[in-house]
Amino acid sequence: MSRSHAVITGYVLTVTALTLTAAPVAAEPPTADPQMAVAAVHPPPGMIVALQRDLHITAEQARARLLNEIRLAPIEAQLRSRLGVRFGGSWFTGTIAQTLVVATTDPADLPQIIAAGAQGEVVKRSYAELHAAMNSLDQKLPEDGSGGTVRFLDVRNNRIHVLTTEPLETEDLIQASGVDSSLVRAVPSTERPRLLHDVRGGDAYYIGNARRCSIGFAVTKGSQNGFASAGHCGKKGDTTNGFNRAAQGVFQASSFPGDDAAWVAVNINWTLRPAVNNGSGGTLPVAGSREAIEGASICRSGSTTDWQCGLIRQRDASVTYPQGTVFGVTRTSVCAEPGDSGGSFISVDQAQGVTSGGSGDCAEGGVTYFQPINEILTAYGLTLVTDDNTVPPDPSLCTGLPKNATGTLNNEQDAYLPNDRGYRTTVAGVHSSCLDAVDGVDFDLFLEKQTGSIWSTVATSDGPNPDEKIKYAGPAGTYRYRVVSTSGSGPYRLNYRTP
Repeated sequence: MSRSHAVITGYVLTVTALTLTAAPVAAEPPTADPQMAVAAVHPPPGMIVALQRDLHITAEQARARLLNEIRLAPIEAQLRSRLGVRFGGSWFTGTIAQTLVVATTDPADLPQIIAAGAQGEVVKRSYAELHAAMNSLDQKLPEDGSGGTVRFLDVRNNRIHVLTTEPLETEDLIQASGVDSSLVRAVPSTERPRLLHDVRGGDAYYIGNARRCSIGFAVTKGSQNGFASAGHCGKKGDTTNGFNRAAQGVFQASSFPGDDAAWVAVNINWTLRPAVNNGSGGTLPVAGSREAIEGASICRSGSTTDWQCGLIRQRDASVTYPQGTVFGVTRTSVCAEPGDSGGSFISVDQAQGVTSGGSGDCAEGGVTYFQPINEILTAYGLTLVTDDNTVPPDPSLCTGLPKNATGTLNNEQDAYLPNDRGYRTTVAGVHSSCLDAVDGVDFDLFLEKQTGSIWSTVATSDGPNPDEKIKYAGPAGTYRYRVVSTSGSGPYRLNYRTP
């Protein structure tokens, strides 16, 4: 598995509130029918409660935070693609993640960043430059911990941080590595990462008679069922027993150190579930594996400490355990303890990774690292088991919609509806739409609102299927729909209702 950061693709849930403008969202929860928005996105109760507890926020703030993160994610992906080699990193700020910051090395990019609805920041070095320097440090610093136990890209400060108990010694090693020392900062730290040793995400499984780890996510490889977990939990050929001590499966592949990834094939007595244990008798559905943005809310399920939440701090971290160094993991503020290893990290309903190790505990708090799930899927040729009904269809969306527009798109074309102009509503209310396209294509649907001369996306439905639905509560104004062919060609029909 490569040490380089994986390129992630996935789907974004339909967003039904929080109007996007060229300025950052206000620091208060949205006023446009937030209950309708929450109902459409379906934040699980267990996640709301855990975010309240672990981030010290209210339930209303937790809901607003999740909605902001979902709404801003496609904007970040679009800007990252547009900026290319000038991209300098991105992150959320604010109690409810109300601001998306996107950095660039070129001041000329700031107008388009602001127009897209993000806050722009100019930095000296691109993300690619920092990543290259990080890879060089990983190769040249010693693995005995004298060069620091943790290294990560600090995009907020546009440099690399090395956490160490001996900053002066580490600075000497950085100088000797040949990496530009202005890029790197040795930070005094008492952090001591350790592995968290001792088919539903978060449930326990046993390796041999003593060791216990936690299931990450249900996966398949061809016709073989199994689950992803941490590599340090077992080696290829090791057998496993489930939470009930019944025979379960066999490790098919395992990588540690370097990576901390593995997958286990299970026998026919085990049924795969596209879900994660929420620690309170319920489950959280897994809809995909779209990578969350730095600063996003994230929760972890494990067999020792159940359900814990926090924030994504940094990506592409390198962690030196006593057993060796693991590269390309993600650093979080979520706590964990022995036995949680391998367990699920999830953001809303998108799988993020499997628990590797960390510092501290869930009594005093701590830092935990996870191996990104998409790298595991790619390395071992696995398919994530997902819940296709995570956002249940609303039958009322496709019936009783009085207006319609039709057309035909070729591959990668788009169209604006109705009549290339849009429509105006003089009252606040609900915009409902249902896009129906032919089987075999991937058409996506966007609702845009005009502010001055700028059109901004306020709701998105971009699943991997030909049919899409949007339900959005918004203020009076001028709106239009944009239909995009992500892949395939053919006719479509858009039914819609305006306030």
